[in-house]
Amino acid sequence: MTAPEGNRGDAPLRVAHFVQRYLPALGGSEAYFARLSRHLAAAGDHVTVFTTNALDLEAFWSRRGRCLPAGVRVEDGVEVRRYALWRLPAQRWLLKPLSLIPSRTWQLLCMGHNPIAPGMWRAAGRPDRAFDVVHATAFPYGWPLACGLRLARRLDVPFVLTPFVHTGDPEDPKDRIRRAYTRPALLSLAHAAARVFVQTEVERQALIAAGVTAEKLIVQGMGVDVESCTGGNREAARRAWGAAPDEVVVGHLANNSWEKGSIDLLQAASRAWAGGARFHLVLAGPEMTNFRRYWETYPDAARVRRLGVLDEQQKRDFFAAIDVFALPSRSDSFGIVLLEAWANGAANIGYRAGGVAGVIRHEEDGLLVRCGDLDGLAGALTRLSADGNLRRRLGSAGRAKTLRDFRWEEKLSLVRDVYGRLCHGERCRG
Repeated sequence: MTAPEGNRGDAPLRVAHFVQRYLPALGGSEAYFARLSRHLAAAGDHVTVFTTNALDLEAFWSRRGRCLPAGVRVEDGVEVRRYALWRLPAQRWLLKPLSLIPSRTWQLLCMGHNPIAPGMWRAAGRPDRAFDVVHATAFPYGWPLACGLRLARRLDVPFVLTPFVHTGDPEDPKDRIRRAYTRPALLSLAHAAARVFVQTEVERQALIAAGVTAEKLIVQGMGVDVESCTGGNREAARRAWGAAPDEVVVGHLANNSWEKGSIDLLQAASRAWAGGARFHLVLAGPEMTNFRRYWETYPDAARVRRLGVLDEQQKRDFFAAIDVFALPSRSDSFGIVLLEAWANGAANIGYRAGGVAGVIRHEEDGLLVRCGDLDGLAGALTRLSADGNLRRRLGSAGRAKTLRDFRWEEKLSLVRDVYGRLCHGERCRG
């Protein structure tokens, strides 16, 4: 579906957003919905966010994960309702048999890594105010999605979905990430929605193949806030990392994990170094359990700099100081970090999987490698670390595309236009 030519109109909308976590929690869908909520509130709409009190992703299923205080606060003009989590011993295994009950709602509520927040479910069933539209995210966290649909049905208002579907390896018909994101219970939400925002044509085609009505799918894409990721201190960061001015630095910023390609990147870097390639590798972002386990036995740990979670200035310094950005991810529906790297003129490497394959154009503004091909990934690292002209050409093309095609104002205004059209009676069937 092409972008609708909506009219904002004069009347403010009452909007309910459902998201698994909210700032200061770090994550792509979390950051996007915070940006969207603030944008709408600044323009005069009344926005209420229904979320959990999780700070760390692992807080969904483990008491080791950090949580924020539950309760209601107004943040940047947005009312944020944080509901307390229930964490059960062996939660995943307890929920699995319950998820077999043949009820889509029950299956959504019993997904293994769900953020279980009973207060959110109760609030969605007994709303204390009216809303004009309900918008929910993100797969595969069925609990807040089911709560959002429940509220929309209680109030008989449009339900809008941004699923952020991760489509995984297109060459693997049994790809476990794609299967996790296209389970029938999750797809039932796309069927129930009045509109579904997708981030790339790859995601759109995946949902059409799963039987979702094409007319309700809107390709949106993400944006980049250039000021928030540029202007860093390249020299200071590289000194801190022990990288000389003429040495190549490869960066990776993500929830460090197997799913995000962090482990593949470490393995490929070892192969590239063994073959004579010369570059520094710098990892940033939170670290998931599977990454920490792998790191304990990684043989080239001394050659890698781990930065952990970055603040805003550190993020600007990170992107200013790298020459190549690597995101060999299996689980991204888009990858805003790719835009941030391009905004700084860095060349991107990614897997030909999921949304990343819909963002990077191979040999035009980055390099794509077959998913899981460690030798191919090592070759791409070797090639870019050795060829400064190629790095600059790809990075320059990516920067031009970013500044031209990925402006937040257009992306967020598109969402508000869709809300307005739906609230004035335009609904999708199917």
